[in-house]
Amino acid sequence: MQSYRFSRFGSLDHLASHQEPVPTPGRGEVLVRVRASSLNYRDLALLNGQYPMSWRDGLVPLSDGAGEIVALGDDCARFRIGDRVCNAFFPQWFGGPFPPAEAARQYGSNQDGWLCEYKTVREEALAAVPEHLDWAEAATLPCAALTAWTALTGPQPVTAGDTVLVQGSGGVSLFALQLAKLMGARVIATTSSAAKAERLRALGADAVVDYLAVPEWGERVRELNGGRGVDRIVEVGGKGTLAQSLAAVAPGGEIAVIGFLADGAAEMDFMRYFLSGATLRRIAVGHREGLEAMLRAIGRQRLRPVLDRVFPFDDARAAWEHFAARRHFGKVVIEH
Repeated sequence: MQSYRFSRFGSLDHLASHQEPVPTPGRGEVLVRVRASSLNYRDLALLNGQYPMSWRDGLVPLSDGAGEIVALGDDCARFRIGDRVCNAFFPQWFGGPFPPAEAARQYGSNQDGWLCEYKTVREEALAAVPEHLDWAEAATLPCAALTAWTALTGPQPVTAGDTVLVQGSGGVSLFALQLAKLMGARVIATTSSAAKAERLRALGADAVVDYLAVPEWGERVRELNGGRGVDRIVEVGGKGTLAQSLAAVAPGGEIAVIGFLADGAAEMDFMRYFLSGATLRRIAVGHREGLEAMLRAIGRQRLRPVLDRVFPFDDARAAWEHFAARRHFGKVVIEH
């Protein structure tokens, strides 16, 4: 089978194709014919040496994949040959609080990821994908979609009538917009161009703020919700946007802290945070139980992920280059 490996991070020149034996599933494992994989911001962070968790060289990259089961090891009971599946981001986090040991069990950073033609996986680390999704769409779900779902559903879920703020048009933000609308929420989005604003409105955004034209966008977001602020903020920017999120959050609202996309000072107005009564909750993607709940909701509502571009497997490097340019709107996928 063909796979890709990074001999070391730091440059796409270190990404090379390899011919390797098709693995054989052991007890409790299944063999997946990988049909598609997708890129996330963490893959760029790994490439550039900016990922805040541990990693090692020599691995197959990418945390997200989807495919069909083509062989079963002994004692497998969750799936059958031919089942369509995607992976859980953390292969051994099934539910409950985040177990710290899982930080060292991540695809593409600590163990082989999904940019390969076949992969053996323990069956409990997989979930069935909705029938209406094609392979490219299914491959976008393990990281970005689940992160958005976790940000919106717990411990206090977003409900109909709440207002949610999403930042930009990356994978997590677009999934958060789609899922929040599915839950009956009002959505305000930030973006950097009129063209992207129109696409966000087409996806269901009720209001859009251009953060380049309005640098103090937190106050504008508050005004757009009657001066009260928003109930949930899907915070993907990190230190560069947190101050504005604090200006936008409603009393007692929640800022779900997910990423570190935006540059800027890490200063925070503590007294504003203290008086707001808001909660800062750090999101670590999510567990398999959450993934399965999200997949049921996506299946029932027939929600379709937003795809920017799909690349062939033999052109995987071009997919990385396109994604690194940061001009995409939606998910960048590699079909195997």
